[in-house]
Amino acid sequence: MNEQQAKRIRIYLTVAVLLAEIGHLAWEHFHGGIASHHFLNRADMPAVSNGWGLLLLPAISWFLGGIALRRSIATAAAATINAPGGQAEAAGLARGVFVGFFAELLFGASLAATFSLGYQDVTSILFFGMLLLALVFRVYRAECVLGFVLGMTFTFGAILPALVASVTAVISAVAHRVLYPLARRVWMALGLG
Repeated sequence: MNEQQAKRIRIYLTVAVLLAEIGHLAWEHFHGGIASHHFLNRADMPAVSNGWGLLLLPAISWFLGGIALRRSIATAAAATINAPGGQAEAAGLARGVFVGFFAELLFGASLAATFSLGYQDVTSILFFGMLLLALVFRVYRAECVLGFVLGMTFTFGAILPALVASVTAVISAVAHRVLYPLARRVWMALGLG
């Protein structure tokens, strides 16, 4: 993929998300009104309208989609220049970006579906499991955050999933970028590695 193709993908993604959100809000409008969601699902907490998704979703799709595509292009270019068989590595990276996006999209949709269907125990397991998975997988990457937010949007709007994804991304980034490298350095310094 070159930069021109990446720009087209970014535009198509943003337009598709915008159109999907317009459809979602239109459906809500004609089926009882645009929903609002309370923080922590508690009526004494502030409510946030799903209407904010019309601004937030295209913006994060543009921003996070651009980051994911730039990372994919830069790493693919480095792989093809620096290594024999770099084309295969570059293709693997592009696949990894799509796998990360769709895995988080499905995870977010599963979390939203279990909540909507009233399976609170399963929802709790998925939610806390998500925090543990953030320690194992690099869910701080742009494609993962975007997939998660889009997966939960139909049920929870855009704001609450973006907040949850941000917390999960911070946990994952601190673990993978700070704690694990620090632990590796200490391990090596102790002569155990």
